[in-house]
Amino acid sequence: MGDKDEGYQLIQSLYALGSGGWFGVGIFNSRQKYSFLPFAESDFVFSIIGEETGLIGCLIVLILYATVIFRGVRTAINATNRFDALLAGGITAVIGVQTLINFCVVTGLIPPTGLPLPFISFGGTSLLVFLVASGILLNISKNKVTPKNSIIKKRIE
Repeated sequence: MGDKDEGYQLIQSLYALGSGGWFGVGIFNSRQKYSFLPFAESDFVFSIIGEETGLIGCLIVLILYATVIFRGVRTAINATNRFDALLAGGITAVIGVQTLINFCVVTGLIPPTGLPLPFISFGGTSLLVFLVASGILLNISKNKVTPKNSIIKKRIE
């Protein structure tokens, strides 16, 4: 980081979140992403979202991630075999845990870790891996669950 103090990233992240207020400063009007907040496009992209769209935008992003995680858990529960259930549960857990860790880093609950925010942070490899994982989840979810082939029903019997 050079001559900057140890907590510089976190302080700038909190400045960005705090200056967003309820509705933000407007899309593309962020001041922190211009040489104040390092890694604004990857590790701290949620801070920029908070600054530009405010609390309302942050809540919308949280709701979207909660929806993805809920649907992933539902896919794992409704899987037709054990492998699909474990695969869907694992993919959903990776997305959920990585999202939670990124939110905690941005808000200062844990120290910076370098994990990108799934589907949003800049980086081709991360985006490609999460899109492939989403495709696998969609493929698992397209198999129709009937009472005969439900893995939950098989465990009960």
